[in-house]
Amino acid sequence: MTLLLREVIGDVLRRARSSQGRTLREVSDSARVSLGYLSEVERGRKEASSELLSAICSALDLPLSQVLTDAGEQMAHHEYADRASDGSARVDAATKVVIGPVNPVAMAVA
Repeated sequence: MTLLLREVIGDVLRRARSSQGRTLREVSDSARVSLGYLSEVERGRKEASSELLSAICSALDLPLSQVLTDAGEQMAHHEYADRASDGSARVDAATKVVIGPVNPVAMAVA
């Protein structure tokens, strides 16, 4: 199943707001965005513009870069899990491969 970026960003924003113990109304007032629109963003139904994301992040006192990083990590985890479940998982970029020393082969010249 394809996971959309707007859904993941909404989840990250909702978790941040909830962990701060803040209501949708408090954050929407601080970000100067309607309560309904913020709710739609958090549920992944609306794609927030960069300006709106910046305003929401400021209201949450959360760096936009952190939201994007968290969203990227969630997307990567989901994508990897999808590939692993269908048997097409590939080696992760962080996987280290060690290649032993190469022994030269002597060739006889006739």
